[in-house]
Amino acid sequence: MRFYTAQECEDWLRDRQRQKPDAEPLAPFERIQFPEESFRYFFFAHWIAKSLTFRMPALLWITESGIWGGSENWHLYYKLRQSYGDRQLLDEAPGHLFLEYESEDLASFLQVAMLNGWDAYLLTQADHVNLFLSHDEYIDFFAERPQLEEIREGLGAEGPAGEAAPCNAAGEQADERSASEPAGHGAVGQEMKRGPAGEHENSGG
Repeated sequence: MRFYTAQECEDWLRDRQRQKPDAEPLAPFERIQFPEESFRYFFFAHWIAKSLTFRMPALLWITESGIWGGSENWHLYYKLRQSYGDRQLLDEAPGHLFLEYESEDLASFLQVAMLNGWDAYLLTQADHVNLFLSHDEYIDFFAERPQLEEIREGLGAEGPAGEAAPCNAAGEQADERSASEPAGHGAVGQEMKRGPAGEHENSGG
C-alpha cells in the first residue's frame, strides 16, 4: 500500500489518460444509499473491494473530511494508517493506493471513510467501475448499464420508497443531485463479471 498526495492522485489519473468519473456529464451512473444500519457498512465496503477491483490496484482518494466532525474517529483512522508505517496527515496525503492483493485493506479503509462521513473517490485501475462516496450517505457508481444492474443486485439495493434505483445516464438522473453537493463531487459477493473486451475502457473515470 502507498500513500499519495493530491497531486500524485491527479498524476495517477493523468498517466492513464483519465479523469474523475463525474467529470463526464453523460457518464451512466447508479446512486445507492448507504445502509440504514451502520453495522452493514462493512458488507458494502467488503463487497466493493472484492467485487469491483478485478484483482487490480485501486486508488482511494479522500477529497473532503471534517464535514461531520462529531462522527469522525480520527484515532481509529490514524492508528490504521500508522500500521502501514505512514505518519503523514490525511490532508498531506489523501490518496491510498491498494495493490491487487490488498482488497481486505481497501475494505477496512472504505468502511472507515463511510463511518467518518468523508467524500472520496474509488478509482480502479481496471476502469470497469469507479465510484464516489458522499458524506450525505450515498455512493455513485459509474459504469456501463449491465454492470450497474449487477452492482444493485449484489448490494441488494433499492431506491426511494422501495423502488429499484434506475440505471440512467447522467443526463436523465443528474437533476436529482443536490445543488449543495461539493463541486465535482468532491460483504462478500462473487466477483462481478467483466464486460465485453474493450467495454468501458474510457468511461470518463
